[in-house]
Amino acid sequence: MRLLKSNIHSDIKNVSANQFTRKATRAIVIKGEEILLLYTKRYHDYSLPGGGVDEGESITDGLIRELKEETGAHNVKNIQAFGLYEEYRPWYKNDFDIIHMQSYCFVCTIDDELREPALESHEINNGMYPLWKNIHEAISHNENTIANSEKKGLSIERETFLLKLIVKELLTKVSA
Repeated sequence: MRLLKSNIHSDIKNVSANQFTRKATRAIVIKGEEILLLYTKRYHDYSLPGGGVDEGESITDGLIRELKEETGAHNVKNIQAFGLYEEYRPWYKNDFDIIHMQSYCFVCTIDDELREPALESHEINNGMYPLWKNIHEAISHNENTIANSEKKGLSIERETFLLKLIVKELLTKVSA
């Protein structure tokens, strides 16, 4: 899978410090200029649906599971690799200093109707919910959050980069 970007958080001085790797998936589901996203009230941002791949689970199985859990999407098909976004971020627990996050991004299709999501308790507590959003509005919103909000989470830079790349590479293909 092609590397989209490798990002090192500004607080990290040595990437070879005590670290662990977490594999995750991100789903790109587009209808025209609408994209299926998650809004998180706590961080005031939009992000692609996805999350960690469980031990023994393939990356595509993790994608399907996460998409279903977070958005209620079903009948996930036409899965195509988009790229890998890797990042090194500070870790908040004492067992490691750094998390090496590998986000495997895939374009896919789903049935039109979204069923009830099965969000985890921390996602519910953070005010997360799925919605269809104009991708340009989502980018503008995230950029405003980056510039003006103290609530922003560590993932907003990744998510905004990915949304802009989706516009550049995928929306132009759809409209061409």
